[in-house]
Amino acid sequence: MFQPFRLALPLAFALAWGAAAHAQPTRGGRVKRERAVTVATDPTNPLPVIYVAQDAMTLLFFPAPIQKKTLTFDESRIRVLDAGERSVIVQPIANLEDGERQELGVFFADGRAPSRATFVLVTDPAEVDSRIDVQRPDTACPPSAQAPVPKPEDFVLLGYVNKQGITTSIIKNKADAVHDLTMEFSVAFRGEGWILVDVLILNRPGHSAWTPREATFSGRVGAPLRARLVAVKQGAIPPGENGRVLAVVEVPETKADLVFTVEVRGDGGRLLTIPDVRFPQPRSEDTQ
Repeated sequence: MFQPFRLALPLAFALAWGAAAHAQPTRGGRVKRERAVTVATDPTNPLPVIYVAQDAMTLLFFPAPIQKKTLTFDESRIRVLDAGERSVIVQPIANLEDGERQELGVFFADGRAPSRATFVLVTDPAEVDSRIDVQRPDTACPPSAQAPVPKPEDFVLLGYVNKQGITTSIIKNKADAVHDLTMEFSVAFRGEGWILVDVLILNRPGHSAWTPREATFSGRVGAPLRARLVAVKQGAIPPGENGRVLAVVEVPETKADLVFTVEVRGDGGRLLTIPDVRFPQPRSEDTQ
């Protein structure tokens, strides 16, 4: 009749031990916590706070793969002990001072919004985070919603610009205007693994409105490359007016100049053909 009582004692002890293990204090007297934080979806929103301490490691586990090379933090105050496909382990070199806030950020690999996870690291005398489960809210936006304005550092962190910079060339006005579309001005850009044409197109008077739909880059060898086409102003270009479009493709790394014929196609089969678009090779490191 006393057996349930005897079984209850070790069970209660096990539960108490498990609770203590979950909130075990560090050598500095801080209680270790495991919790979830949500990534800020807007630059005006406060950043989630993570508690770190010199005598503890903090694991951040992400819901999607991250781009490890885009990690940003102050190396004089924070060390990253390990970075995996979906995790980062951090530890301050010394306990952060009262009121000191260190920022840690990383881009997700899929590019879906929110594209970057950013946190504020602080030291608290009472607790430290041993594990953070990062939550990423679903921010599906209607087509009319504007994307966040990119910052100059984003291009470097994402690898679009390296120490060799970007090369450019002005495209001479020799576009084929047989379909009554004229190139008014255009510039070719070349960066790390990508090339881009920025072109201002005139839809000549007396013709129907025209909407650019797709673009291709055709080289001297190989199949044409399908480009991403971005219209600076959405909608059709009215007769007698111009519209600016950007066409970009990813290309393998090479030290040679690249030459392509660029075609921008749109409504009614009308197209603009720009031959001999030259993308100069990146600057040599010897010229840096």
